[in-house]
Amino acid sequence: MSEPAATTGKPSVDERTVKRAVWASAMGNATEWYDYGVFTSGAIAVAIGSQFFPGEGNAVLKSLALLAVGFIVRPFGGAFFGPLGDKLGRKRVLAITILLMSGCTFLVGILPTYAGSYSMGIAAPIAILLLRIIQGFSTGGEYGGAATFIAEYSPTKRRGFFGSFLELGTLAGYVLGNLVVLSVTLSMSAEQVEAWGWRIPFFVALPLGLIGLYLRNKLEDTPEFRRLEAKGEAPKKAPLKEIFVRNWRMILNLIGIVLLLNVADYLLLTTMPTYFTDTLKINDNTATLIIIAVEVIQMAIIIPLGALSDRIGRKPLLLTAAIGFLVLSWPCLKLMQSGSILWLFVGFLIVALLLVLILAVIGSTFPAMFPTRVRYGSFAIGYNISTSLFGGTAGVIVTALIKSTGNEDWPAYYLMAAALIAIIPIIKIPETAQVPMDEIETEGNSGKLASAAAQR
Repeated sequence: MSEPAATTGKPSVDERTVKRAVWASAMGNATEWYDYGVFTSGAIAVAIGSQFFPGEGNAVLKSLALLAVGFIVRPFGGAFFGPLGDKLGRKRVLAITILLMSGCTFLVGILPTYAGSYSMGIAAPIAILLLRIIQGFSTGGEYGGAATFIAEYSPTKRRGFFGSFLELGTLAGYVLGNLVVLSVTLSMSAEQVEAWGWRIPFFVALPLGLIGLYLRNKLEDTPEFRRLEAKGEAPKKAPLKEIFVRNWRMILNLIGIVLLLNVADYLLLTTMPTYFTDTLKINDNTATLIIIAVEVIQMAIIIPLGALSDRIGRKPLLLTAAIGFLVLSWPCLKLMQSGSILWLFVGFLIVALLLVLILAVIGSTFPAMFPTRVRYGSFAIGYNISTSLFGGTAGVIVTALIKSTGNEDWPAYYLMAAALIAIIPIIKIPETAQVPMDEIETEGNSGKLASAAAQR
């Protein structure tokens, strides 16, 4: 049931509308991670690297480096779209970001390559680089807005439950990307995939984006933003200065937690496929099936975990995950390196279960760290700075370290270091599981919540 307006001070929303808002937001995340699922699969990564960047050198590493380039501009996208979403509303900005994301993925599929009958020489790598930059810029405004959209529509006592659907979209998009790639590689020869079959998965992104756009346009802006507008408290201009002056400590906390989230997320979901095939010499299709199976398990438990956080809080799940990564990353990697497909699956599943503890609560935790007036911008900026520095670069750094040192344990070392850092901000942030979104107000530079409800 929705919370009455008389109690919350915001427009009343029925549960059907809340569910539509949740799915509209999750579709953007699904579109983003569909792209990653396609782009980082072994066969597609090899094809992209060889078709657009011919010559000596590892094709997979070239493809991962291209993916990492998009992350460089994500903080700029967050700094542009986030404050704009606080000024104009969440809905308008999210319509722009989902179109840019899906459109850029689609255009990669029709882009001429470096050489061959359908080619444009040196312009090809430049063009694909520009598309990845545009996509990274738009993605910088997507996630913070989507999470804010869900959190501001959700009833306080069920915010964890509804917020977990955001990352269900992540997993669903990634699984769909892997399934589409798997269907292409199973139905074509390796030569056909590298010549032209690699294009097919990129075409699916456009209808995904259009569905998300349709769902978003059918909704009003969030009750929290409309409440702010009705009271005349919405920012008259993009509040970039206010974001940093009043919220910098909480932004630093966010960066520290997102560091672990994204190192784990991008290592497990975008780097491990190529680690399995390049380093452990697992067949492409076998590696894809293992990853799909583990992600289906994650999808099965993420919603119950989100609901659990409504009862016990977000911080217990976050701390369990961080400590688990610190203690179990290396043993799990050793299981993956054992040479047994069964033990590889078990090791990968354990770390994936630790990751889903984080994924289940971030959609409800991160937006609740900031007040409504600057929520979108503060979240988008902090999240994307951390993602750019530590998430998007994780695959390239770990792959390069493995190749330069010959030590195959770098994925575990990287995860352990990220977990050690993240434990500190997880302990410092307030528990907001039962705090209404309209009561959240950051106290200047303290990084704490002013609302007495934060102590509940």
